[in-house]
Amino acid sequence: MVTVAVRVGLRANLAQFSLLVGINALVGGMVGQERTVLPLLARDVFGVTSVGIMLTFIATFGVVKAITNLAAGWLADRYGRRPVLLAGWLIGIPVPLLLMWAPSWGWIVAANALLGVNQGLTWSVAVIMKIDLAGPSRRGLAMGLNEAAGYGAVAITAWATGAIAASAGLRPAPFLLGLAFAGLGTGLSAAFVRETLPHAHFEASQVPSSASDAKSFRQVFVSASWSDRALAAASRAGLVNNLTEGVAWGLFPLLFAARGLSLASVGLLTAVSPAVWGVGQLFTGALSDRLGRKWLIVGGQITQAIGLVVIAASDTVSAWFWGSALFGVGTAMAYPTLLAAVADIAHPSWRARAVGVYRLWRDLGFAVGALLAGVLADGWGLATAITAAAGLALVSAVDVALALPETSRDQTVAAERRT
Repeated sequence: MVTVAVRVGLRANLAQFSLLVGINALVGGMVGQERTVLPLLARDVFGVTSVGIMLTFIATFGVVKAITNLAAGWLADRYGRRPVLLAGWLIGIPVPLLLMWAPSWGWIVAANALLGVNQGLTWSVAVIMKIDLAGPSRRGLAMGLNEAAGYGAVAITAWATGAIAASAGLRPAPFLLGLAFAGLGTGLSAAFVRETLPHAHFEASQVPSSASDAKSFRQVFVSASWSDRALAAASRAGLVNNLTEGVAWGLFPLLFAARGLSLASVGLLTAVSPAVWGVGQLFTGALSDRLGRKWLIVGGQITQAIGLVVIAASDTVSAWFWGSALFGVGTAMAYPTLLAAVADIAHPSWRARAVGVYRLWRDLGFAVGALLAGVLADGWGLATAITAAAGLALVSAVDVALALPETSRDQTVAAERRT
């Protein structure tokens, strides 16, 4: 129930918002523990030689996370945000333990199914809660801070686990970080996080009533998947965005290691892209509030493509560094901006479900990217697979330019789409 104590805005909710930013850093760290180590663990510990089989852990993660994203939005609207966040953390606790002691590659894949549920619940709800607290005027900044914390932690953990593995081996030491993240995230969420559903109800009460207020789950799914031109364009762009990210996650460590780099160097190079991505979102999210969403997304996907081509076509550490940095810049431009665009379009009463549907399609990109990368890398090599992902990013940029209207500078667009 909405009370007079509910206030929307970053300044009014600074303490709770800051806590959720910190918790999302822990969520990102759960993924970061795998970023450098797992492709090499498949090759060196479990003797997996096919890139396609190696990347089953990413495909499984992507499919499970995508489906969980969809459920998270519905659950968050029905039962509240905080219970879903807590459930996600509890499900994540076994993940690092399985990674430490798995007796076969199948167990690693199973651990990534659990990780997909953990990420789908915790990251989805962290996004929704920050949107609830921030209000419409600072949505881009809120998403930038959220994604910067998450992917900054991915980068730091990817570098740290590479360094730990270089001195202590691929298992179990690197995954102790994940165990610490899971315990801390569970404790902070249980002790200090407050429910934000009343903030969404309050914002909805300030928006003129229309038929869109009563959208069913099915109607939201159809709208965000294909019938609403703007929401569907965002969903397609999100899918391609995470397709390229799945390719980078699976193939960058293998490419760098195949060229003779040490494990510590592989970890450092693997961390470049999420580090730039994480820091960049501190600026690009807020920039989209001022300049608009559309052209940041288009420019971001073009920049991603350039970075991927540089990596695929090069054979030096400096070129890989700058290619990874470009890929990170492009992702920073597109990633929080797409989330903010979806939040612009969706009515507050069904926004959580719209975010869930968008994140369903976006995170299916992990699975599509892993499958595509595996087939192309096994048949034609790592560089070919990375180049193909670059081509798809360019196609997506054209699609966004043609299909996505501006949603930030001209707020009447978002209002019109709600009616």
